Amino acid sequence: MIYSGEKIIHPSFSNDLHHEVELVLLIGKKIKDCTLEEAEEAITGYGVGLDMTARDVQAILKKEGKPWTLAKCFDTSAVVSDFISKDQYHPDLNETITLKVNGEVRQSEKLNMMIFRPAELVKYISSVMTLEEGDLVYTGTPAGVSRVEIGDNLEGSIEGIGALEAVIA
Repeated sequence: MIYSGEKIIHPSFSNDLHHEVELVLLIGKKIKDCTLEEAEEAITGYGVGLDMTARDVQAILKKEGKPWTLAKCFDTSAVVSDFISKDQYHPDLNETITLKVNGEVRQSEKLNMMIFRPAELVKYISSVMTLEEGDLVYTGTPAGVSRVEIGDNLEGSIEGIGALEAVIA
């Protein structure tokens, strides 16, 4: 994971790197098999994230029936902004999430278009694994995912929550 302002290193093993802007949840306490209410209480902050995907690698691994972790988990594949505390701001999901590449809007959608609400995601994840204080949950991306190249400047934002910036190197 890297922070806003740092460089995303284009992995040498991929020729098709894609961006995915996402709402990121900061988990504030250890939870396992929690209720929806406990999941909501466990979310202590919100941020903006970039989940980078080596789409060509993902396609090959999926075709071979193999896990496609390598397509998502490589150095600098996750970028995150600063977090805003739930005490300072609690999204109503009418906020717009946006990603610009070199100033051009590639992704823009209201958070209320998410298939699962943040607490629902946390509840589900806690049913299969323990979430620890400090864990981050990337929640999914809106339409508009596309390829990026070395030198591209990425700017992600969510109204009321924050923004991030990264360059592909």
